[in-house]
Amino acid sequence: MHRTALLLATLLLTVCASGANCPHFLGAYSPVMPRVLPTTPTLADVANVVNSNSARIQSLYTTDAEIYVPGLPKARANIALDRPRRFRLRADTLLTGPEVDLGSNDELFWFWVRRAPEAAIYYCRHEQFEASLARSVLPVEPEWLIDALGVATLDPAGDNSGPVPVGQGRLRIETRLPRPRGDLRRIMIIDEARGWVLEQHLYDAAGQHLASALLSGHYREPLANVILPRSVKILWPQTKFEMTIELTKLAVNQLSGDPQQLWAMPNYGAATPPVNLADPNLRLPNSESPQPPPLASYPERSDMPQTTHAPPGGWLDRVMTR
Repeated sequence: MHRTALLLATLLLTVCASGANCPHFLGAYSPVMPRVLPTTPTLADVANVVNSNSARIQSLYTTDAEIYVPGLPKARANIALDRPRRFRLRADTLLTGPEVDLGSNDELFWFWVRRAPEAAIYYCRHEQFEASLARSVLPVEPEWLIDALGVATLDPAGDNSGPVPVGQGRLRIETRLPRPRGDLRRIMIIDEARGWVLEQHLYDAAGQHLASALLSGHYREPLANVILPRSVKILWPQTKFEMTIELTKLAVNQLSGDPQQLWAMPNYGAATPPVNLADPNLRLPNSESPQPPPLASYPERSDMPQTTHAPPGGWLDRVMTR
């Protein structure tokens, strides 16, 4: 097993390229052009715009997301989130049924991959993440995916520096995020006129680049009056993985389905037992790979890793070749 549950999940979406017959969320979106930030904005100005937008978003839901992994066919998936920690990504095919299930609720997160070499549903409680083997599977806390999909927040009272102009109509804000096993460093890139979050980059205490999210195609959703990205590229450099999620048919604050089922860890039968990643006796398949050197500063878009597969020798390769 390599470091990322989401990577394992999306790899199997190659079999989902045919998609499923899902309803579309229809809506007419008006372009967003007016400037909302002063010409020389303060941190409080930027935080107000970013946080006001996110505060109007409690949930997002789509049954027709499109997912792209370089070198693989595009796929469709159902995605739902309900702040602060509830998240679900499910993919299936008409021929084989469920293929991927990645989720998080208030207590724990889980992932299941139909074609993984070991039939199991892996899970971990949020409060045990830092001290568990989950950290060898996920490079960042699972709720970061909610931020990455366009619902970020910026604490003006936190340990911040900036905003600093970095060219091309962008501002840079750096924030130290306290964590039990060492503080994280977050770099946010903001549109200097409209306050859109364009990029997020996370580094650990040693300077290792953990994750990035690049957001584009921003538009105004008229019913909730919020700004959302149409496209989100997720990069996890330590696994040399990238994935783009197209979110053109989102329902805002309109979750569908039974919440008790949507946010519940699924049961795939006795042949697929639950495996607790916080179990101190658990041993995962060996998939060691060289670690990249620490990065001195946040990457520009042109410097982001563009690899299409993870290093050979781990669980990832065995999943791909099954």
